[in-house]
Amino acid sequence: MTDKPTEALIGGEPTIELIAGRHPNGELVVEKVLINPQQEANSYQLLKSPLFVRGIARADIIQAMDKPKGAFKVLQHGGNLCLRIFSKDDFSNTALSALEQSLTSEIEKLGGDLDIKEPKALVYSIHVSCGFNAIEKMLDEALSAYKDVAWFYGNVYDPETGEPLNWWQPILAPTE
Repeated sequence: MTDKPTEALIGGEPTIELIAGRHPNGELVVEKVLINPQQEANSYQLLKSPLFVRGIARADIIQAMDKPKGAFKVLQHGGNLCLRIFSKDDFSNTALSALEQSLTSEIEKLGGDLDIKEPKALVYSIHVSCGFNAIEKMLDEALSAYKDVAWFYGNVYDPETGEPLNWWQPILAPTE
């Protein structure tokens, strides 16, 4: 018997559970992600970048694997970077609320979106064509006054080796 992916609904939107990591006790940690089912069996386009699942972002097309439940492979990258911002404090407090509003405005000017807003985390999707340098400079400047706030790429580095995934090379390559 195979462990087929199970689709569920959040707020009327289809979701699947993907492996986000492993708990210190050995149990798998899963995250529900919003998806748009594709024609190919067990294939889905992500509607938002995930908070904890690494290696993927909004608009990527993934294929859920039979085993273990929640495993997946990327079939096609959609071109978005997943930006994850974490805070020790709650983003609803006055200073962090202002940071979130300012950061969201700056990212939206570059064509990006706020995908997830949790009490201590924000997740944005922004197209890689905006440029790593421009994105990193904007984030570093915006967060420089906040000692307990840090940001990370969610889909730039291999979760096992830490090496760049380089999926963006064909997207950024000059066309002839």
